[in-house]
Formats: sequence, structure tokens, C-alpha cells
Amino acid sequence: MLLKPHSSKKNSDNIRIIATGDFIPHDSINQEAKKSNGNYDYSGMMSNMAPIFAKADVRFCNQATPVGGTKYGISGYPIFNAPFEFTRDMARLGCNLINIGTNHSNDKGQPVIDAQRGEWDKQLNILAVAGANRSTSEQQKINYFTAKGVKFSFLSYVTYSNTKNMTSYGVNMFNQITAKAQLAEARKNSDIIIVSMRWGTEYSSGINAEQASDSQFLADNGADIILGHGPHSLEPYKKLLGQNSRSTYVFYSLGNFLNAQLEVDSLFSGLAVFEVDVAIKQVANVSYLPIYMHYEWTASEAAAQNLLARKNFQLYTLDQASKPLATSNLKTTVDIQKTRIEKLLNQYDSVHLITASQLN
Repeated sequence: MLLKPHSSKKNSDNIRIIATGDFIPHDSINQEAKKSNGNYDYSGMMSNMAPIFAKADVRFCNQATPVGGTKYGISGYPIFNAPFEFTRDMARLGCNLINIGTNHSNDKGQPVIDAQRGEWDKQLNILAVAGANRSTSEQQKINYFTAKGVKFSFLSYVTYSNTKNMTSYGVNMFNQITAKAQLAEARKNSDIIIVSMRWGTEYSSGINAEQASDSQFLADNGADIILGHGPHSLEPYKKLLGQNSRSTYVFYSLGNFLNAQLEVDSLFSGLAVFEVDVAIKQVANVSYLPIYMHYEWTASEAAAQNLLARKNFQLYTLDQASKPLATSNLKTTVDIQKTRIEKLLNQYDSVHLITASQLN
């Protein structure tokens, strides 16, 4: 069954949730953020997104890599660690529902996980942080928060890790026994369950067998919204029939948000937008706002793979991307990407694409 057409105007009595793809502090992103005094500031690269975030109540952001501060050495791919300003600027943007559980969470070990949890503790107006932990008790805790009388629970799981030498509690590695028990508890104690899943095949636009199986398992056990990450590429949207005939809304991969990846498709992703009807305490509408991650370098710099030559990083909504896209070397257009995104997302179920101006 298709969702009813999306209304561009938000009912002020309802709850709007937006969800991003990966925030990735690649080396060139860190280079642009670093100031002459040695401090970092990422906020300028995301400034176009601030008005959009301001129009949502719940703002899910996926911190794809560790943030342990300068003590542990700032580094990008393949062993990541970002300065604390990265967390600060995510919070300043408006991120308030934070996933930190990914395949990179343990890149520099448990001390960095501990440091990043401590840094998130310092940020104001955060609803919940999940996915990587300082202790077994923190891992076992189910995060709850309430918005406009609707009680939410937030769970996060990771299906693969780039490192094996980790504590039993550091990262929420997915297993059905734990997930089933936590979902059962969350179902008893909340109206809407949001689950973050790090899964899938990197740089694939298709849903693999594990994703298909795990998503139906989560739906069967009560999940309402599943936010997928890991492939760095957009993957399809599906509406599954879940527990007690409830609907489960799944974005198998939201792709990227702030990043410096080379693959063209990895630079065009978007924000999932959910409208929750507070009267019935259910998702009423789902839509998708496409975005573009812009950077510039010359053709010769690109040919030489001089990655640190890239500059002018900036996020745009796709409907506002024509001019900056013309200064890139991507050899694509807004229309091409809009058609690709719409076709890809709607392979199984319908989700309406919106523009920034329609997000009222």
C-alpha cells in the first residue's frame, strides 16, 4: 500500500523527524576545517543545512567515524579519528539523535570510544546517543525520549567491524537474541521505535540478502523506523509489514552527508523526512529531500588523485545545486541525479521527493 501524497506543510501539532547519511571527517574535510590557530570549524560546510534542521523536531545524524580529540591523533581514511569540534559542530547544526555505532567505531580502540561518549555528554539538547559504549550497563540501556507526548525508543546495531580486537561492550554488534529482547522492552515502553543499522555492501545501490532478512526480523519484532548506513550510496526505500500488522519504514542506506568521497553517486544522497501524527502516535507521511556534497579541484588535480587539493566543501539541497555543480568535475546534472535518486528509492514502494522550499 502506498503512502498518501506528502503534504509540504508541517502540521505544527505533529512531529517531524529528519535523518541524514554519514558524517565522515575525511582528511581533506579536516584540512579545510582547520584554522590558523590550530582549532577546527566544520560549521561553514554545513551552513546551508541549518534552516532545514531548524524545521524538524527530531534530527537523526550518523557519526560514521570516531571522534576522540587531538590526544589520539587526527586522521582520516582508513583509520579515523576526528577532533572534538566535529561533535560540537554536529550539535550546533542541530543533530539531537546520534548514532555512533559503525564499522569504524573501534578504529583506535576503546579509549577513543570512551572519549567520544564523554564529548557527547557535554553537548546540549541531545535526545539520545547510541551504538558505542563505555560499559556493559551503557550498552544494555535502551534510550527513550519524548516529543509532544509521543514516547520514542532508539536502538543501534552494527553488523560488521573493521577491527576485531575490541571489548564486548564497546560496539553494539547485531545479534538476534539481544535485538529481540531490546525490541520487546522498547515496544512495551514506547510508541515509536527507531533503529539505526550499520549493514550492507559498500558502494552498492542494491539491498543484499542479509539486509533483507535483518530488516524483516526487526519489523517482525516491533521496529517502526529503520535507518540504514554503511554502503555510502543511496539504496531503496521499503515499507514492510511488521509486528501486529504495524508498518515499518526502511531506508536501507541513506548514503552520505558531510564527506569527501570520490564516487559520484556517493556525493548525491539526502534526508529522510518522517511526519508523526501525535494523535495516533504513528508515522503519517514519509518523504525524501535530495542533497549534494560539493567540492572543487582542477582536472589535473583529479587525474593525479591529489585528494588534499580539494576545496570549497559545501552541502546543498539538490534543487539548489545547479550552479555549484557546474564548477565541479563530476560530469553530471541535477536532472540526471534527481531521476537516478527517484528511480532508485522507488523500486519497491513510493516515497515522494521534495525540495527545500516544500519543507515548511
